[in-house]
Amino acid sequence: MSGSAAPSLSDTTGPLDPGEVLALDEALRGTASPGFGVTGAGFAAKPFARLLAEKLALARALLGPEADLSSGSVLRKLLEITALEDARHWAALAATYDDLFVSSARGAALTALGEELGLPRPRLPATGRVALVLAAALPAGVARLTLPRGLRLLTPGGHHAALTETAVLDGATPRREVAVEAFIPGPSHNLDPVVPAQKLDRVNPTDPLAADLLAAEQAAGERLLTVEHTAALAGGEQGWPDLRYRQLLLRAPRSIWTAAAVETAVSLVPGVRQVQVADLRGGLDLGQSIFGNFNFIERLFGTERDLASPYYVTVLVAPTPAAIWSGPDGLRAAVEAAVEDVRPVGIYPNIQMANEVGVGVAAKLVVRGLPLPTGNAATVNGSAAAAALRARLHQRLQRYVDSLPFGEPVRVSEVIWTLMSEPGIADARDVRLLRFPSGTGPAGQPQELPVGANLDPGADSIPAYVDLDAPVRLDIV
Repeated sequence: MSGSAAPSLSDTTGPLDPGEVLALDEALRGTASPGFGVTGAGFAAKPFARLLAEKLALARALLGPEADLSSGSVLRKLLEITALEDARHWAALAATYDDLFVSSARGAALTALGEELGLPRPRLPATGRVALVLAAALPAGVARLTLPRGLRLLTPGGHHAALTETAVLDGATPRREVAVEAFIPGPSHNLDPVVPAQKLDRVNPTDPLAADLLAAEQAAGERLLTVEHTAALAGGEQGWPDLRYRQLLLRAPRSIWTAAAVETAVSLVPGVRQVQVADLRGGLDLGQSIFGNFNFIERLFGTERDLASPYYVTVLVAPTPAAIWSGPDGLRAAVEAAVEDVRPVGIYPNIQMANEVGVGVAAKLVVRGLPLPTGNAATVNGSAAAAALRARLHQRLQRYVDSLPFGEPVRVSEVIWTLMSEPGIADARDVRLLRFPSGTGPAGQPQELPVGANLDPGADSIPAYVDLDAPVRLDIV
């Protein structure tokens, strides 16, 4: 009947006496969930201990105090099993609630939220290994051939991959396997050497990093380097990890005609390491020599804007080692194309390549528990185990230095922590930072900073790690 009262508990529990009904009502009222579920601070899942306590209280109310609820009883085990299933349901509800927000979503839910924002989860570049082999003797005056990190390799089909570590070839070591990474992310660059058009077989002759190789080949009058690509690259089908993708979505703007939108679009261009959008008329021009020496009494900040002239913003781009800046297919052209659709109306980008300051590390390392050969320092440092250890340390240092933003100093304390994080390193002594290119000293030699001194790249510069081992800088003692 419309408007009738809802049936009470005593109407549905059967032939219970009034005392049992009151006890059951009290037990059910005690199993309410204040503070659990959707709260002002988010979703609070009810823990297993609370669920089990509620079930035990309900069992005592229904069966009486004489019911056996000890830890070994069958009834207790059944209640524990049901409480565990209820706890799993609460955990599933909490995960479903978290998947509604970018700050807490994971996996496919985070991907769906990103697609709603117009930023699908980017793909990772495929990785693999190739062998670099000296095909002929080095010309007179060339003791070794250094192939730097970022050197671009090509396939007959026009695919690009780059070295992710520096390789040094000479008469004693004419062949070396190195790690490579596809320049374009995605499964289309899971390069398989079985397909002739996807086999890496040459160095990109337009790459500035290939200048030393091309000069040596010109002096020798023949091709010096052979690329052996036998195993397919893999991993291009994988997306960015949740942490990296979440950071992208959280800083992504919700409109297109903003400086933040320009920065987000440029950051997704292959070959861009970091980007900074600077409105020079709306802020300080860090690139001018007057910055930091301004006399506020004698001069104005700047002249008034000429309304007949276009308005420009500076897009400062720090490329990856594998990026080629100039040319119709270079990074500058790719950045210009990415900015065109998101730049504010009437505002034009002034795209500039950031000034990179090379950073190296010199240290004396005490090693324990690693299979290093015994003997003098030269024997130990020249072993394959020592070379593998230095390669791992270079990777750690590269991740730290290359993640620093514009103007951020390279701190010795962070470098020491990075070195000590490698298993087997017992001590790091006399840690010094090296600055490339050198402002003092012989040409081509880095400037060695004092022990404990940080390296400040400058307000408009960004540090880039240099993983050269000639001469050995990470010395095992």
